[in-house]
Amino acid sequence: MPYLTSAREISAIVAEYTSAKTLWIDTEVADYKSRNPRLSLIQVLDDPKDMSGDRVYLLDALDQPNIIAEFIEKIMINSDIEKVFHNASYDLKFLGNKKAKNITCTLDMAKKIPYYLLPLPNYQLKTIATSLCSFNNIEKQEQTSDWGKRPLTEEQIEYAYLDCIYLAQIHSNLLDLEAQASPDPATEDLISLSSRYSQLEQQCKLLNSESEHLQERMKKAMQIQNISETAYYKLTSYERTTVKATFTELARLAQNEGINLDFPITLTQKLQKDLGQNLEQLSVDIEKTTSWRLNSKTQENDIEDD
Repeated sequence: MPYLTSAREISAIVAEYTSAKTLWIDTEVADYKSRNPRLSLIQVLDDPKDMSGDRVYLLDALDQPNIIAEFIEKIMINSDIEKVFHNASYDLKFLGNKKAKNITCTLDMAKKIPYYLLPLPNYQLKTIATSLCSFNNIEKQEQTSDWGKRPLTEEQIEYAYLDCIYLAQIHSNLLDLEAQASPDPATEDLISLSSRYSQLEQQCKLLNSESEHLQERMKKAMQIQNISETAYYKLTSYERTTVKATFTELARLAQNEGINLDFPITLTQKLQKDLGQNLEQLSVDIEKTTSWRLNSKTQENDIEDD
């Protein structure tokens, strides 16, 4: 985990990074709660297989705008280099903002994985690293330490390089989950998919039925027993007011009062039927969409039998 503080050493390693295909990057920020947060460290890993930290370089950028500018120019806006972050939007505030190109955010990746494949209570780096990569005893207290103070402590340095290792492993595992979640439709085993979907469909029916039934029982019981909340649920009431008027009255009011109600109205099938040939007198926009529905053949057979 080389810790570089001189501009010359940092420029040399940044030059090496320009030939990298992918970099795993993290940052530490001083005074992050103030109006003027300052970039303190840029941590970079260029080898995802490195678990020792030997390939994690800590670049000291505190109050060194030239170093930050060089990193942005040679790395961040270089579209040939993939830059992997966790919660990238935060790091990019200090590293080029919208000018940055070819950014991968593991936070966004994790959120797109179906919940059944990645059931997490939250998407923090620590949570994902523990659950997905089996990293244990991850300490995050140094995250809020004073990153504007020099020299950095050994604990801060160790914390800084470990985050890049976690990030690279998370990224690798998320790529595997992405492939699992989005296989090639042309090679899918439809027999296996159909069987599994049928099983889940039946389970969902049972669960939904029980859930709806229990919900109604709870609402009635809490109302009768005059209990507004339990350890898990709170009973609230709300009123919804719906205002209706005939179309003729609305049109007459708009005309008499000079109210502009020139907005498109979706013509339902019933309205189209009621208008009949008069529909041809209207200037209409027609939008056609195609949707697909998966129907159970068992249900179709039941309907036919009836």
